[in-house]
Amino acid sequence: MKIYINKSYENWIVDRFRKEWYNYNSNLSVENFLLSDIFWVMSPWAFKNYKFKFIKNKKVVYTIHHIEDEEKTEFFNKIKKIDKYIDCYHVISKKTIHELSIFTDKKIFYTPFWIDSKKWFYIENKEKLKKKFGLNNSTYYVGSFQRDSLGKNPNLPKLIKGPDIFLKNVLDLKKNNPNLEVILTGRRRDFIINELNKENIPFKYFEMVNQQELNELYNCLDLYIVSSRIEGGPQAIPECALTRTPIVSTDVGMASEFMNQISIYEPNTFLEAKSDLNYLIKSSQKLKIPQGFDEFYKMFNSI
Repeated sequence: MKIYINKSYENWIVDRFRKEWYNYNSNLSVENFLLSDIFWVMSPWAFKNYKFKFIKNKKVVYTIHHIEDEEKTEFFNKIKKIDKYIDCYHVISKKTIHELSIFTDKKIFYTPFWIDSKKWFYIENKEKLKKKFGLNNSTYYVGSFQRDSLGKNPNLPKLIKGPDIFLKNVLDLKKNNPNLEVILTGRRRDFIINELNKENIPFKYFEMVNQQELNELYNCLDLYIVSSRIEGGPQAIPECALTRTPIVSTDVGMASEFMNQISIYEPNTFLEAKSDLNYLIKSSQKLKIPQGFDEFYKMFNSI
């Protein structure tokens, strides 16, 4: 069995997953599509669907990361057209299974992506870390490390990521934490930066950090907030588990599958949410490499 995974060409998280798969599963992976037995469409947006008709004698696994409400009709019309070429679907959240099963009778495998404990881990010396990034020990640091703005117009919010919810949460937190400061990373943070400036909320923006620095920034936080309306993961959940970063989340993606319910909030119950790291750390153990690959092996062996 030889597997080929398509590339996203976006320098996004799936590119990291692809690289990790090839690094840890070199005996099962090929870089030449023609030599593969299984074609894994991990980045469907980077694959032209008309090319399916040229794929012969290969099993096709198609990953669906999440389904956006406003695009459901278009999305499922697309699925109907390509379903005949697909042997099985892979989803990373149970929430996606029901919606997808209405439109296909193909197998749907649920398994979240793995996480590499060599990259994500707890660092004990917080004082040294904060000094490196120009942070201080008396400030309450709240983090958000994902895109929040539209690509075509970065001043407009990408509402499925909930930057408006994040802003409200920060304003509520600041009432009891006057020394609060926000830490941001990643591209497309224009909307939240503009809003934080309007509200005079201090923040530090580390736009292009490498993976090591991102792990270190997690270790500097007092709280990570997931405020999305729709998510596939988010991968911040297991990343917080391995870095032991307190986290609360809206009920999106895999949040309810790995986090204690007391850590999950509705937009109007944010202040009632409490991080339960012990629960999250325990539930996330099965995602750590190499165990995190086990369900994928089962998927590939069953098609």
